[in-house]
Amino acid sequence: MLYDKKSDNELVAAYMNNDKQAFEVLLSRHKNKVYNYILSLVKDKALADDIFQDTHIKIVNTLRNGTYRDEGKYIQWVMRIAHNLVIDHFRRNQRFPTVRTDENFDIFDVLGNSEESIEQKIIREQINDDVKKLIRQLPEEQRKVLIMRHYSNMSFKDIAEKTDVSINTALGRMRYALINLRRMAEEKTTLLHM
Repeated sequence: MLYDKKSDNELVAAYMNNDKQAFEVLLSRHKNKVYNYILSLVKDKALADDIFQDTHIKIVNTLRNGTYRDEGKYIQWVMRIAHNLVIDHFRRNQRFPTVRTDENFDIFDVLGNSEESIEQKIIREQINDDVKKLIRQLPEEQRKVLIMRHYSNMSFKDIAEKTDVSINTALGRMRYALINLRRMAEEKTTLLHM
């Protein structure tokens, strides 16, 4: 059997029929992508090795149990497993943080540690996406001023010159943009809780 010419799904089917080499080909085909993704999230080689191993074990167990659903997207499934294991790791560590100490240990270094967790990053990205959707619904003049001010860090003087209006008009458009954003956000929240 020429394994390299087989699709991922064909290799999965072969492995599920007790062809061990099929899984080795699958693993070597995607290991760099999966490992590098995990490493990019955890930024620690030893931890990435552990999570990669856990990902491998979860894949094998799922395939052996026959609970894998063939949806034609094997690598997306594997990446989702890896991603979920990374999130699980960060959630566990957020609840039970570990501190490595040595002779240079300073408790204030730990207390001041405010590095964003993966979960916090996902929430922040979702909020940013929601805000961008709301901004797209603003009237064009308000949207332009808000984008120039918050995303381009332009002064109101520069905004006024660029849009060919007075500074007071630019300030007013910004004020109405913020009022409208707040109103739309409140309406969206109200709809979600109905």
